[in-house]
Amino acid sequence: MNNITVKPVTNKKQFNQFIKFPWKIYKNDPNWVPPLLMEKKEILNKEKNPFFKEADMEMFLAEKDGELVGRIAAIKNDTHNRIHEENIGFFGFFESINDQEVANQLLSTAEKWLKDKGLTAMRGPANPSSNDEYALLIEGFDDPPRLMMTYNPKYYMDLLDNYGLKKIKDLLAYRIDNSKMLSSEKLVRVAEYAKKRAGLKIRSVDMKNFKKELELVKYVYNKAWAPNWGFVPMTEDEIDALAKNLKPLIQPEIVIFGEIDGKVVGFALGMLDYNEIFINMNGRLLPFGFIKLFTQKKKISWARIITLGLIPEYQKKGLDAVFYYEIAKRAEKIGILKGEASWILEDNEMMTRGAKAMNGEVYKKYRVYQKDL
Repeated sequence: MNNITVKPVTNKKQFNQFIKFPWKIYKNDPNWVPPLLMEKKEILNKEKNPFFKEADMEMFLAEKDGELVGRIAAIKNDTHNRIHEENIGFFGFFESINDQEVANQLLSTAEKWLKDKGLTAMRGPANPSSNDEYALLIEGFDDPPRLMMTYNPKYYMDLLDNYGLKKIKDLLAYRIDNSKMLSSEKLVRVAEYAKKRAGLKIRSVDMKNFKKELELVKYVYNKAWAPNWGFVPMTEDEIDALAKNLKPLIQPEIVIFGEIDGKVVGFALGMLDYNEIFINMNGRLLPFGFIKLFTQKKKISWARIITLGLIPEYQKKGLDAVFYYEIAKRAEKIGILKGEASWILEDNEMMTRGAKAMNGEVYKKYRVYQKDL
């Protein structure tokens, strides 16, 4: 007899259970970074997260013999479907004990919800979109995730494969060692030549004029990444919300703009890997977490290049090499000697070529799955 039940989240108690369920799955995993509870509550709050102005979501909890054993969310992203002229839905925030039947019930519940909305395929994991934590970790379980990257048990691959979900795209994370990168004569040569030829000037973000700088980020971000698979432009409100959360964590030296003749043509966002601090905070910033952020900041050894883009007319001119080189030099000056460039689409030749030019090596892989409904 099947003793598994999957029910929608309908009250505050269940909402909190949904958010805190991962602690059950990862309690003995030394590489898991507990998410900040405040942040997760904001992301999942349909009233506060601007993503939901053009999206809908239903959260579900699974119980077996009265015990919580899993969670999932089904997501309808209208912006994605409009931009890509698709009719697909997403699943996200997937967590499950190592029980295929539990996983099957969770995934089939999400599938039914999406099907009832008239959608014809299910893709994920998206938490809740490709502008947030995205895809399933499939290689590189031996150390913690970098900031804003996903992490999960290895057995999740089997749970999704056995359900019938298939790979649609892999995402790559490259490890960059400053010493290897800065010793690349080719990279230095290409960067210097491209910079001089184009008249490119690199500058750090001006934190005193943050609002004005943010407008430049919006301009570059939505122009530079538009052609990419799965890319959904962030709305003004979404970028504002993300910037509000990231602003206290920004290290200006590794957030840089590229300008030609006074016009911004590119942008790169490097962030210190605050996961090195969050891993010991058990999801709580209050009452003392904020103090830890600033007192332990100097101990951080990694940075993550989250975005790096040039507006289309300045792509394929070697200018990306300038950004890579500048970030490496600037990171070294503040004591950061290791970096992750992520995530990069496996078939994005321009970005994979750039990562290799930095003497980067693929050290983690993530998978986006899909199933026709």
